[in-house]
Amino acid sequence: QVQLVESGGGLAQAGGSLRLSCAASGRTFSTYAMGWFRQAPGKEREFVARISSSGVITYYSDSVKGRFTCSRDNAKNTVYLQMNNLKPEDTAVYYCAAVAAPITSATKSYEYHYWGQGTQVTVSS
Repeated sequence: QVQLVESGGGLAQAGGSLRLSCAASGRTFSTYAMGWFRQAPGKEREFVARISSSGVITYYSDSVKGRFTCSRDNAKNTVYLQMNNLKPEDTAVYYCAAVAAPITSATKSYEYHYWGQGTQVTVSS
């Protein structure tokens, strides 16, 4: 069992940056691959990024590639999403999620086993 708590959301201007954190409980965090998703009002939840349990392998959606960076610190049981050059279309509730495998190709929300409560990111133009 893994419990996830996101933080770091807020208001940013277009072109600005925010860093989201996702703190996990449990001793097995280092064995889980992690993902980030987002959901804008009236839209389906959308895959953003994922990272392997070791942190070596990352993968990004085309919409954020080159602007967002996913990383993790297993000693701190935390995964991060550094968001640079933010755009108004990045406005959404951002969720972190865990899958019980060290490496995953999962990009669908149903493929992830544990979820945080989400943190709001709002980007003004």
